[in-house]
Amino acid sequence: MKTSQDAGAETTLFSDLGLPDTVLRAVKAIGYESASPIQAATIPALLAGADVLGQAQTGTGKTAAFALPILAQLEPKRHVPQALVLVPTRELAIQVAEAFQKYAAGLAGFHVLPIYGGQSYVPQLNALRRGPQVIVGTPGRIIDHLERGTLVLDAIRTLVLDEADEMLAMGFADALEAILAQTPARKQVALFSATMAPPIRRIAQRHLREPREIVIRGRTATAANIRQSFWMVSGLHKLDALTRIVETAEFGAMLVFVRTKQSTVELAEKLQARGFAAAALNGDIPQSMREKTIEQLKGGKVDILVATDVAARGLDVERITHVVNYDVPYDTESYVHRIGRTGRAGRSGEAILFVAPRERNLLRLIERATRQAIEPLRLPTVDDVNSRRLARFKARIGEALAAHPSEFHRKAVQEIALETGADLLSIAAAIASLVEGHAPVQSGWQQAAEPSAAAAAPPEPPRPRAARRPAGDDGPPLPEVAEGGYAFEDDGRQVTYRLAVGHRDGVQPGSIVGAIANEARLHGTQINGIDIRADYSLVRLPANLPQAVLARLSRVRVRGRELDLQADGGPRLPPKRAAAGKRRAGKPRRD
Repeated sequence: MKTSQDAGAETTLFSDLGLPDTVLRAVKAIGYESASPIQAATIPALLAGADVLGQAQTGTGKTAAFALPILAQLEPKRHVPQALVLVPTRELAIQVAEAFQKYAAGLAGFHVLPIYGGQSYVPQLNALRRGPQVIVGTPGRIIDHLERGTLVLDAIRTLVLDEADEMLAMGFADALEAILAQTPARKQVALFSATMAPPIRRIAQRHLREPREIVIRGRTATAANIRQSFWMVSGLHKLDALTRIVETAEFGAMLVFVRTKQSTVELAEKLQARGFAAAALNGDIPQSMREKTIEQLKGGKVDILVATDVAARGLDVERITHVVNYDVPYDTESYVHRIGRTGRAGRSGEAILFVAPRERNLLRLIERATRQAIEPLRLPTVDDVNSRRLARFKARIGEALAAHPSEFHRKAVQEIALETGADLLSIAAAIASLVEGHAPVQSGWQQAAEPSAAAAAPPEPPRPRAARRPAGDDGPPLPEVAEGGYAFEDDGRQVTYRLAVGHRDGVQPGSIVGAIANEARLHGTQINGIDIRADYSLVRLPANLPQAVLARLSRVRVRGRELDLQADGGPRLPPKRAAAGKRRAGKPRRD
């Protein structure tokens, strides 16, 4: 029997689906009232004991569709695994287990256990001894426990294959067959997949008995509550474009997708160097750190997560309002999965796609697959960014005024006015400069035209222009700025400088390079020999950097501390000659 339903079908209440009162009370406490189409079609079928073959896009509510019927038919007093849910990734295993725990608030004695790789076996073994009724796991680690004899599936009554297409794409076909072979012949099976490719059909034919086939057809392949736009990469580096978006957008949390693991780390460090709370998420990061990062994202300690497709699979964080495709995906399905991380559960979201001129064909393929036109994005201008920064600063001052400044600070300002003869406006501006540092945007950023115009217009030749000074900065005048760097003669000589940040501050080489390159507008090749010690670091920079630039670099903050740049030695040979000299002297290379 096959059921096909549009995503916009008529509303069905959870109270009409035949769920027991204990489960309904938990659903009501969470705030759910009406079921999504996949839930309305799947829950009655599973409660009736039928197998289910469900096809629906990500973010449609599949977890509740299988979790609620499982809980409705569970025997809480039997402390053996009664249901097994197989998922492709660790993150999804954790989220599904958390959902079960939330839905089972009214079931005394209920235990659910997520089992996944990258975590120590000890806590999993201890939890298995307590007898969880529901196991949620990745195929690889489930196989490990079956081979060790630490997991027995003889009492399994319901087996769920969630995101089956992803598990097959990740090479788990043999593992799935091995796990299914160790479950009872008489069991209920529910298989969910975004696509119904031939391998999925073959698994369904072998392991599902006369399944109810449920297909949820959306009006478009992507959620209508996600606003999609693209920026044609032209005349401005992608990092600068992303910075403008982050500075001006009203967002809760932002998920930025790149293609490679290395890119996640590099981009996260560059964003950190610009003062943003950013973190990387990729397959090489230890599981404990991955879990900590996701918790920080949920808790608001991290605002920007830079991730690869695989690492973000199954990620469901309510704070995510913006998804940025920093690197355009090569296939349309990846694009749909990426932007599905926002606009979930009826919330609105925004998806932004960076497209290079040579990638225009990929943009057209995405529009054809999603059956939606993706609108050009007007990139925020420098004035937009500065206006936003000013508004935030004024809001902070308003909050401080509302909290009534202390008598100590009032007295300090009064004494400064009497001692210096300065007016209160000048004193306030000086205090603002201490608080904000180098807040205003560097004028070296180009003004980006609208995408269509930017793609058609030839690039303008670089024109020298005076660098804009931060508010309240009364230091020495800055040199003229040419596109790509300050105007000075780099003759290859270098000086070693000592920086007042080190390992104890959690600083990384990329943080130092990003901060110096951004503030002094140097190329990465001009920043050499980074040597991070316990409480300070060494770095080689061009010997004839203008004093104004050196003074500015001293005030740059990395990990909350000023660099306090100090010369540590005299001029050195250019990097290649210096390295050759070291090798002739028999000393190891430092850089």
